[in-house]
Amino acid sequence: MQRSLSFVLVPLLVAGSASAQTVPPATASVAPAATISAAPDFGSRALELPALLRGEIAYDAFFSAGFRQAIPQDKFVALTAQIGGAAGKAVSLEDMTMTGPRTGQVRLRFERAIVTMAMTVDPDSPHLVTRLSITGLSAAEKSVDEVLSAISRLPGNTGFALARLDGDQLRFVHLQGADRAMAIGSEFKLVILAELVRALTAGERHWDDMITLDGRALPPGGYMAKPAGTRISLRELATQMISISDNSATDILIATLGRAKIEKMLSVVGIADPTGMRPFLTTLDAFKLKSLAAAGKIDWAKMAEAARRKALDGDLGKADVAIVSAAPAGVRAPRFIDTIEWFASPADMVRVMDWLRRHTESGPAADARAILAKNPGIGPAAAGGWNYVGFKGGSEPGVIALAFLLQAKDGSWWAASGSWNDATHEIDGLRFASLIGRAIELAKPHG
Repeated sequence: MQRSLSFVLVPLLVAGSASAQTVPPATASVAPAATISAAPDFGSRALELPALLRGEIAYDAFFSAGFRQAIPQDKFVALTAQIGGAAGKAVSLEDMTMTGPRTGQVRLRFERAIVTMAMTVDPDSPHLVTRLSITGLSAAEKSVDEVLSAISRLPGNTGFALARLDGDQLRFVHLQGADRAMAIGSEFKLVILAELVRALTAGERHWDDMITLDGRALPPGGYMAKPAGTRISLRELATQMISISDNSATDILIATLGRAKIEKMLSVVGIADPTGMRPFLTTLDAFKLKSLAAAGKIDWAKMAEAARRKALDGDLGKADVAIVSAAPAGVRAPRFIDTIEWFASPADMVRVMDWLRRHTESGPAADARAILAKNPGIGPAAAGGWNYVGFKGGSEPGVIALAFLLQAKDGSWWAASGSWNDATHEIDGLRFASLIGRAIELAKPHG
């Protein structure tokens, strides 16, 4: 499930680039835009960036008062430390792409990655930086095989799958631990979207169907505090569930579509072992179970499926949300990720993305593609080589999983999925995301 940090890499890596991507229509050729040159003061600040990120330039001497107010120095230091953990030390300026004389994208080489930042410089002396936001982080590996080698050296369990999707045929191109079922966090929400797509295609549901909240308890999210009687469209719920992984929207959709119907979709969409997601938990179910397990009040792993269903329909389902406990402050250790979760392999999730591709080509369910593309999950450098990027990820301490549906500029379709689990230690999700993003960047067809 998504943690409160909201899947740390997503807001960090794709700020300002989360608009839906669509395949551009064929049009008459357009003359290329004139190249914009950087003002000398912008170039000077760009050259200083590596030293700033290494802590060799004073924060107050680099950023404007407005920037310092919006992002205090301690928060900036914490952010750069997070980037450093994944990418190593900042080394040098690679290049710049300008959208104006004093605003543009700068690419910095770090020890283990290339980091892209959007920067704006004040035109007035002393030309302080008024905007600096990270828009992409890509590992420095030079081939998909190098990426897979780096993934294989991570502690715990990892897996990766990349496939070309030709009509009804799926051909795996790269596989590494791809059939290993692992905890996938919020990736499970793709199965809910698949059931909605099925229902839309069958005419059982419509995007504009309105759902009326009945006052039942919901997990944290945009609808948790909404009063009974609030009406929300299926389109809005699906959009929030996929684009920002809203847990309250997710649980409303599970209640609306039905647990049993969602479970029937597991084998339909390509989950090789559906028992890893049966019974199909709501996010609130998972929160309650982890809290009860932490208190020694339930042993979910030893319960048969029938006993689990009885618990969900009985005492557990009726238990007050107050039983949900957070991990102790400052503790980020994995909690029951090998027993209380949703489990699927990277190959499973590639098949899920392929099913969604094939069932959203036309008709009422076609809008699901735009929903999948609202948050591409990778930075512009990796996404820029593709016409379309659909994405859903999931994370919590010890878990990260990323799944992508991709259309290349030559019109071919692809899907990729990667997962990393470590049941004993927190993982470096940013490093893993940079590796998967790099694999996607390298895998794009040429020509």
